[in-house]
Amino acid sequence: MAITSYPFDGQAVTETQFSQMFREYQDNGVVASYSSGTAFGVNAGTGMQVTVAPGLAFVRGFMVQSTATESLTIPAAGTSARVDRVVLRLDPSTNSIVLAVLQGTAGSSTPTALTQTDTGIFEMELAQVAVGASVTSITSANITAMRPVVGMRVGSWATRTRPTSPRTGQVGYNNTTASWEFWNGTAWTSLVSSVTWSSLAGVPATFTPSAHTHKWADLTDKPSTMPPSSHTHEWDQVTGKPTTFVPSAHGHDWEDISGKPSTYAPATHSHTWSSVTSKPSTFPPSSHSHSSYLESGDTIAWANGSKKPYSNTATDGTWYAVWVEGSGTFCRNTSARKFKENIRDFEIDPADVLKMRPVIYDRKDQLDEETGEVRPGRKGEVGLIADEVHDIGLNWLVQYMDGEIDALRYDLLGVALLPVVQAQERRLRDLEERLAALEAA
Repeated sequence: MAITSYPFDGQAVTETQFSQMFREYQDNGVVASYSSGTAFGVNAGTGMQVTVAPGLAFVRGFMVQSTATESLTIPAAGTSARVDRVVLRLDPSTNSIVLAVLQGTAGSSTPTALTQTDTGIFEMELAQVAVGASVTSITSANITAMRPVVGMRVGSWATRTRPTSPRTGQVGYNNTTASWEFWNGTAWTSLVSSVTWSSLAGVPATFTPSAHTHKWADLTDKPSTMPPSSHTHEWDQVTGKPTTFVPSAHGHDWEDISGKPSTYAPATHSHTWSSVTSKPSTFPPSSHSHSSYLESGDTIAWANGSKKPYSNTATDGTWYAVWVEGSGTFCRNTSARKFKENIRDFEIDPADVLKMRPVIYDRKDQLDEETGEVRPGRKGEVGLIADEVHDIGLNWLVQYMDGEIDALRYDLLGVALLPVVQAQERRLRDLEERLAALEAA
């Protein structure tokens, strides 16, 4: 086993050994009071810049000092929000500790993980910066302080020898008052306050007694006699009981009943179609008519428009897209501002829209439970699968019934495609501008 001891006179001590020794004396952190905005405090700057105040800090046993306010540029925002980190980065290979920005992953609320190795790069977080989609500036509301604060030690003193420049949170034992106290930023405050009943707030004026017992001899005003409580007696102990009893409502097993009929005339009842045996496979149509419905323009018979010629025009000059409610009610699809409120932008990720997969499929055959007839499903339909759209995360395009995936809002596909077209338009315009710049050069 190799044993190494250091530091001693005339002995070479490496920076790794010093780091290992010093990190036992002090944790990683900024040397300051936590409530102070200085000492590597991160604040909003101009545009996409943040500023870092001067300060002193320990990082993995090494010391870093900044004597002037530094500016850092946050990488340009994309179309999705992300969370960046401002860090102090220790790199022993370059003998330096510098400020740096760790760019987060687009669309994720979790920042990029810190690199923290024992003898290599070690990053200490100062702040997190929420970068919104397509923003052009960082505000103070986007910055969350994350810096650890060190430099405070537990001490012991008399009241007259307390530290002259204490940091907020500094703790010590006061030998004069024989109590633990801490500096709250304004005054020394006892860790454990003296509590008396009169100093408590919200105490009840009266107390409901808890479950307890008393000896019978200790009770006052007890009754001399007591009416009996609910109890039971053995049958042979009961006197004056009747010799016979009128039967109460009761039941018997079927095999215990005598004189029951062997057959029963059927009462009015019904059966499900699937439980009927020897039913015909086809039914000749009975005499019936449709004309009274078709000629009157009945809403249900004509709702899908399949029997109207393609050249028909609306009699009042207005066409509407039609919605069908879950109850079967028809209503027109309105879209004017006067019908709406709380209007706001709706962010759609073009990448999610491009994940949708057009498919061709066959409808399943269906059994008509009334007639027993199997109706073949439509073949070769083209569309989307609602389950796949749900898995992509575009739930606003999916209709649900009884908590299950049921259908798609095909009328909203145009809305879903708009951000794709807009993103392509922006890319085309950018490419045209770059081409024009190259041609001009």
